[in-house]
Amino acid sequence: MVNKKIKIIEVTSELGAGTRGASLGPAAVRYADLNKGRNRISKFNSSKVSDLNYVLSKQTPYVHGKNIDSISQVINSIALEVERTLSDGDFPVVLSGDHSNAAGTIAGIKNFYEDKRVGVVWVDAHADIHTPYTTPSGNVHGMPIAASLGIDNKEMSINELDEDTIAYWEDMKQAGSQAIVPKIKPEDIVFIDIRDLERQEWDIIDALDIEFYTPKEVHELGIEKIAKQTLEYLKDCDVIYISFDVDSMDPSVSEGTGTPYPDGLKLHEAKTLLYNLLKDNRTVVFEITEVNPLLDKENKMAKAVLELLEEVL
Repeated sequence: MVNKKIKIIEVTSELGAGTRGASLGPAAVRYADLNKGRNRISKFNSSKVSDLNYVLSKQTPYVHGKNIDSISQVINSIALEVERTLSDGDFPVVLSGDHSNAAGTIAGIKNFYEDKRVGVVWVDAHADIHTPYTTPSGNVHGMPIAASLGIDNKEMSINELDEDTIAYWEDMKQAGSQAIVPKIKPEDIVFIDIRDLERQEWDIIDALDIEFYTPKEVHELGIEKIAKQTLEYLKDCDVIYISFDVDSMDPSVSEGTGTPYPDGLKLHEAKTLLYNLLKDNRTVVFEITEVNPLLDKENKMAKAVLELLEEVL
């Protein structure tokens, strides 16, 4: 599906997740590949972004942005690696721990395509558009879209922030070598299969008029039509980034992720969706995230991810 030379970027940071284990996701996918005897992943060039997961042994002082100090560093490292990979003419496939890392991926894309409109297809049970001001959990994997949009959403605030959290949140928004804010526009985002959101998230999606598809629309329209409509909606974008959280899939596929939620995509629907999105020549980066083998049985989620990768790559 992808015409360019593929490079795998492994990002093992799980600093933004509420449950430990996502750092093992990239390795679990590689193990599934080797165990199957396909070597589909190992044939590609690869690189690894250093994580700071050792800080998880200590309690974070930032309750409304847990580990946000370390996350802001990791995100900048991811941005540099994605930008470097794009400048080499390669197609980055990012195997990521938790979804906070996507803020770095988007920053890297925008650094390279500075003057281009970046479209984002966010396939996820969640919208990840919280900020430290609105988050009920403090988990930063619920914030990458907001960081990329450069928003605070103080109008819907439920938290009082300390100065350090505010400063690190500003660092997240400014991630990347060129500190571009915002990196994406609300009209250039499409959420697919979102279904587990807090009120603050639904309200900001409505306020910003962001396009989205719920499971009801997936069932009624069919996944091929949603893929077609998504690409048509993003027709004015120069490049497209696809971010696929495995919790977008139904728990019947696997529960090997930190936040599974019912009524998700079936595996064949996920394959069809990604196949159609990756056919578009504007797609420049594909990320898959939140595989957690510690919550799984027999590595089922990693095996499902391997099937997705085999289908689309």
